[in-house]
Amino acid sequence: MDILVILKMAPDVVEELEIDPGGTRLDLETTRMILSESDDHALEEALLLKERHGGKVTVLAIDAAEVDDALWTALAKGADRAIKVTGLDEPITTRAAAQVIGKTCQEGPGILPVDMILTGTQAIDDIDGLMAPLVSFHLGMPCLSILTAIRPDPGKRCATALREFASGIRGEFQITLPAVLGVQSAEKPPRYVPVAKVRAAMKTARIETVDAPALEEAAPLISVKTMRKPEVAGKAIMLEGPPEAVASELCGILAGRGLL
Repeated sequence: MDILVILKMAPDVVEELEIDPGGTRLDLETTRMILSESDDHALEEALLLKERHGGKVTVLAIDAAEVDDALWTALAKGADRAIKVTGLDEPITTRAAAQVIGKTCQEGPGILPVDMILTGTQAIDDIDGLMAPLVSFHLGMPCLSILTAIRPDPGKRCATALREFASGIRGEFQITLPAVLGVQSAEKPPRYVPVAKVRAAMKTARIETVDAPALEEAAPLISVKTMRKPEVAGKAIMLEGPPEAVASELCGILAGRGLL
C-alpha cells in the first residue's frame, strides 16, 4: 500500500494566543504551532496500514512555523518520505491549501499514484472538516471522511471504512481505491517517538522541498472584519435552592436584561 498523508500545522492552544496588529487574524510570529491532532491520527493510521500490508508512507505539508519538526517526527515514526511545499507568503484558507496540495500531487516528482490519501478531519483553527473533500475534488478521487478504521483490500482495489455519526452510531462503507480519506481517530493512539530517534532521522533522512504551484484567485467565502480577545467581565452568579426557586430567579435575571 502506498499512502500519502497530508499534514497541517495548527496553533497550540495551551499557549497564550495573540492577535496581530491588523486585528483580523492570530499573530503567527508569537504563536507556537503544532501538528493538528487529527492529522497526527491520520499519520498513525497510515503507519498501521503500512505495518499490516507493506508499502510506503509519504507525508506532505505546506511550509509553516515548526513544520520541519513535524516532518522529522513523522520520518522518525516510520514515514518513508517527507515533502514540504514552499513559496507561499501568507497563511492561506483551507480552499486554497487544498488547491495547492492537489496541484502539487499532480505536478510534484513521483508523488502520485498512491493507493490512498489520508488527512485529518478537523484542526483547531479549521473545524469545517473540508480538507479531504476539497482535495478529492481537485484530484478527481472518491472521498470518505470522519473515519475511525480503514480496512483495505488491495487485491480488489477497494477499502472498507468505519464512519462516525452523531449519538455514537457508526456506518460501514466500501470505497474504490485510490481515494481520499479523512481520519477522525486512528485505531490506536498516535505513537510516541523519543527525541533521540528524531535526531537519528535528521542524520539519515531528508525533507524534500517543492515550489508551490500558482493559485487561481478566488474571493473568500468569509471575510473577517475584526478579532478580539475575551474580555474580563463581572463575576459569575451562582443560583442555589430548590429547582422552582432557581428557575424563578433565573427568569427574573433574564427578564431584567431584556432577554425574556
